[in-house]
Amino acid sequence: MKVLSLKLDEDIFDETETVCEQIKKTRNRYINEALHFYNRLQKRRILAQQLGFESQLVSDESMLVLQEFESFEEDAQKE
Repeated sequence: MKVLSLKLDEDIFDETETVCEQIKKTRNRYINEALHFYNRLQKRRILAQQLGFESQLVSDESMLVLQEFESFEEDAQKE
């Protein structure tokens, strides 16, 4: 385990202490679980952003291919 010095806003600290007492968890365990949850949330947001970007790339490429097919059809109809 790593040792960490952490500065918290007074109101966040007080709220954390209250919650820890109510759920009968140590502050250390509670903060570890909270950070684990927050890290997973951020990873999902990053992944969603990447997928959105890649989806847009695929969409753009699909539209280009569609335009090419349509131009082939137009050329074939002219002949």
